[in-house]
Amino acid sequence: MKIFSADQIRAWDEYTLREEPISSEQLMERAAHRCFAWIVAQYPEQNEFVVCCGKGNNGGDGLAIARLLAHQGKSIQVYVLEFGSLGTPDFQLNLSRLHRYPQVTIRFVQQPDQLPSLPESSMVIDALYGSGLNRGLESLSAAMVETINQSRCTCISIDLPSGLLADGSSVLYPVVRATHTLCLQSYKLAMLLDENEPYLGQVHLLSIGLHPGFYTHTDTPYYLQLLEDIKTLRPQRARHAHKGNFGHALLLCGQLGKMGAAVLAAKGALRSGLGLLSCQVPSAGTIILQTAVPEAMCIVDDQQDHISRFPDDLSVYSAIGIGPGMGTHPNVLALLEKLLSSSTQPLVLDADALNCLAMRPSLIDRIPNSSVLTPHPKEFARLFGNSANDVERLHKAIDKATRHQVYLVIKGHHTQIVCPDGTVFFNGSGNPGMATGGMGDVLTGILTGLLAQRLPTQQAVRLGVYLHGLAGNLAARSVSEPALLPSDLIDHLGGAWLALD
Repeated sequence: MKIFSADQIRAWDEYTLREEPISSEQLMERAAHRCFAWIVAQYPEQNEFVVCCGKGNNGGDGLAIARLLAHQGKSIQVYVLEFGSLGTPDFQLNLSRLHRYPQVTIRFVQQPDQLPSLPESSMVIDALYGSGLNRGLESLSAAMVETINQSRCTCISIDLPSGLLADGSSVLYPVVRATHTLCLQSYKLAMLLDENEPYLGQVHLLSIGLHPGFYTHTDTPYYLQLLEDIKTLRPQRARHAHKGNFGHALLLCGQLGKMGAAVLAAKGALRSGLGLLSCQVPSAGTIILQTAVPEAMCIVDDQQDHISRFPDDLSVYSAIGIGPGMGTHPNVLALLEKLLSSSTQPLVLDADALNCLAMRPSLIDRIPNSSVLTPHPKEFARLFGNSANDVERLHKAIDKATRHQVYLVIKGHHTQIVCPDGTVFFNGSGNPGMATGGMGDVLTGILTGLLAQRLPTQQAVRLGVYLHGLAGNLAARSVSEPALLPSDLIDHLGGAWLALD
């Protein structure tokens, strides 16, 4: 699913007006009807509403919703932020229509003492600014937002919580904390960034019938990948295939006391459809790995408590994963440095491999093209420096991925897959129960296994990240989110594959 900027969404509106054709007033009415229908379906017993409006088209949406609710006999109070301008034509039209309903009270807010009183029995409809905002809120607008947030009312934001910038960061400014956000037609970039989660509540995507031609022919660097997108990436297996057709992966992993990470990575790799798996582990971990993962071949390191080398002939392996549980011993750092100079295969670098890179940043330039780095936000900061907010970090990730020609998988609620061409895929699977140690090790194994099957890197990464999250969702349904373990996720990878059929 494409994620458009605020400017592109405005252009989509204009395209629809021209090509459908339809008037702007009719399009606003269409959006209002969709929101109205959702509200009365979800809250049929709600009778008291406070509609907070700006004077733009988001405010016009709010006024149209207020009229539709009034027509149903609901009690409506409307508060309009007054800044001197008359407002957009569609705002003015819907304001004039609202005067016909005696049960609607309209007040214009020009100073703080005119801000609304919000009894808990009221539902607030936030139609102040929506996705058209281009700067943080201050003065009276900020005071209105704080009034809404300090109330105990259910709050429905139209399109985007007011104060939230569709394409930028709002961390320094007040933002409405919505109970529900009724997102019109298309998700906005802000909805996919972790820093904005407290404001969005539950997000509901409502189609308002914008012309599909614009969506088809307009490019964007941002996408949200959902199940239907991923189904097209599932590789087909020939009926007469043998294990040699599905690649041989090498995992460099484990140290004394952290062999669990190696086991999880190995099991993730084997559940990816991989043909053969070899794991280089410290000698003290050999029995653990061969007992826990009998399907994996074990290469025993000379060192007892950490790995210090890799096989002489790397050409045997079609992909290599390194990092889970391996520590940052000087021998490990030397191993990584040698691997970066020796490998021509795509690498998957996670966990302690990333920590080693942070200790020796010059090594980043040696990473083979099309390799995959899978940092969580703190690991990303150690690698590339701190960011003031999620938007700055996203732009930094795009710069680093294009500069080094690697794939960055920044793990989070909507894990970001940042590609070497600057394209970003936000992942649409996963749940909060996956926020536990070991989940990243499983992902490393899955990605290494898919790359070993000689899939194009972008296909392998998109598929692997989605499968990982989908298996987590299936597992959570079985054991709950709080009780979810990485081993539960591994057990449900088969079900995730089946969901792609």
